[in-house]
Amino acid sequence: MKETKSGGLWDTIKTIVYAVLIALFIRTVAYEPFNIPSGSMIPTLLVGDYLFVSKFSYGYSRHSLPLSLPLIPGRVLMDPPERGDVTVFKLPSDNRTDYIKRIIGLPGDRIQMKQGRLWINGEIVARQRIEDFVEPVGEGRFQRIAQFVETLPGGRKHRILEYSDDRELDSTPLFTVPAGHYFAMGDNRDNSLDSRVASRPGVGGVGFVPAENLVGRAEILFFSTDGSARWWEPWQWIQAARFNRFFRTVR
Repeated sequence: MKETKSGGLWDTIKTIVYAVLIALFIRTVAYEPFNIPSGSMIPTLLVGDYLFVSKFSYGYSRHSLPLSLPLIPGRVLMDPPERGDVTVFKLPSDNRTDYIKRIIGLPGDRIQMKQGRLWINGEIVARQRIEDFVEPVGEGRFQRIAQFVETLPGGRKHRILEYSDDRELDSTPLFTVPAGHYFAMGDNRDNSLDSRVASRPGVGGVGFVPAENLVGRAEILFFSTDGSARWWEPWQWIQAARFNRFFRTVR
């Protein structure tokens, strides 16, 4: 009897260990879940969105591994990002914090903001005014924000928000993206800390994103909640869920 109980316990432990190893393997080489804690990518991504990021899209670096273990030199099996990809990367100033932004500039590109308009390689990026984005700002209160469809070189389209065209980051110096780096911006242009702000260790900022810091490409939303239900209030979960955002492709 003791031998049977001991064997059963050992089998349970082995099953748990195998399950953890399989989960770690999948998170390392295939897909990893992330959640959105800030509004820098509104309207594409909302606070409370949960999404899968493909780890294999850009190859692998140490940041593909748990705790960014320094076991992979540089980047292997590199497949470069495309302009317009929504990408998770490690913040260059600390190599630890996960950020999610849109890749706007590729190596060698010249990027500049002039009075709220994006310029790439000397050409203004087309944008088209569409309906306002309506954002809740309190119980029963909303604000309307100007929304545009921006068309990047190559034809990729995405939505952006602009509160105005004369805020701090609406006019910038000319940035030239170094080799092996990328320029990333949030779709919520006036509420995004991104490559327009230089990276300074211990201070913050993003600056140019090294290829090694890329974690993966955002692929699909699998869950979304408006935050009105706490985890200990299961009777509120259905009301808080944004079902219209479930299983949507990130564009």
